Amino acid sequence: MGSTQTVSLYKRRQNSINRAAFTFLLPVIILLLVFIFYPIIDTFIISSYKWNGISASRQHIGFANWGTLIHDGHFWIAFKNNIIIMVLSILIQIPIGIALAVFLDFGGHKFTVYKILWFVPMLMSSVAIGFLFTYALATNNGIISTISNWLGGKNIDLLGNPATALYAIIGVLCWQFTPFYMVYFMAAFSGIPEELFEAAVIDGATRNQYFWKVALPMITNAVKTAAILSMVGSLKYFDLVYVMTGGGPGTSTELMATYMYKLSFKTFNMGYGSAVAGGMFILITLVALSTMRLLKNRQEE
Repeated sequence: MGSTQTVSLYKRRQNSINRAAFTFLLPVIILLLVFIFYPIIDTFIISSYKWNGISASRQHIGFANWGTLIHDGHFWIAFKNNIIIMVLSILIQIPIGIALAVFLDFGGHKFTVYKILWFVPMLMSSVAIGFLFTYALATNNGIISTISNWLGGKNIDLLGNPATALYAIIGVLCWQFTPFYMVYFMAAFSGIPEELFEAAVIDGATRNQYFWKVALPMITNAVKTAAILSMVGSLKYFDLVYVMTGGGPGTSTELMATYMYKLSFKTFNMGYGSAVAGGMFILITLVALSTMRLLKNRQEE
């Protein structure tokens, strides 16, 4: 009898916990359904139509837009540019973020002012940064051209040159987002027990040896997570690139997001623009899953 009552009380308590959990999760589930899952599903539905995005009538064309997308060289150039940004962002942002975090971690409260100054780019709007650097890198009276003139050289057109435009944008993106990884790695370093540093000092380790032999191995998971965050973010950049170059000159800075925007809202080809958005979603998902699987396999080894 007592055992039956215990089981009954356990079930009632479990049901109560489940109801409370569902109640608290319901708003989040509704938001995800309305603002994430529904737009994704609707994007794939619209991609099966020929539609300008305005008129009430639209023509169902099946997978024709997807067939065009597969053979669309413009789209694959945009994807290649996204990959270049992704690789260079990881190679630049994460090492610099770690270096800044180490500098601030070792400096303690004395370097608080640097924390504030270096975090300022993250507080600025991407659109504002885009306009700022558009003028800063301008051919006439821009910072680089002015320095070149001082040294007896000519004006330098970084954003108007197809060979340099993408790399100039990557530099601006890294300037804006590196502070995020700085703060992220500072949090990771703060999770390392202070006793490890004290033990390393007692054993005669220098700060350099402590970083490479103790601290860095301790934040390996944080580095992997940061790489995934940087990778996913790099594949969906839009605002700053669109403000600075609009995807030009030519297709040298065209990204999947800027290409999708132009198709959907400038040429009013909403059906094909949705196909590009769907292709962008699939490629980002595949790259993210492949990277996560690769990192997991290396961790198991």
